[in-house]
Amino acid sequence: MPRYFFHTRVGDELIADPEGEELRNPDRAWEVARAMILELLRTEGGNAALLSTVIEVTDACGEIVLLFPFTEAIVTARDQPVTRH
Repeated sequence: MPRYFFHTRVGDELIADPEGEELRNPDRAWEVARAMILELLRTEGGNAALLSTVIEVTDACGEIVLLFPFTEAIVTARDQPVTRH
């Protein structure tokens, strides 16, 4: 399985993920990134800097496969129904 790394960019600062995570495909990496962002917003939601933060997902070669702005996670979370049937 491919390994994906979830780096966090806050302005010009990059917080590197040195370990990464083995996931089946980029779609699963998107799901993991979104879950990470939603958890951070839940626990650190009062920090306005989070609104300009981005998760940069890279593959094992260092190529960016996904840029996930925190604001996008907020929008996609609102689009989901509150209950599931």
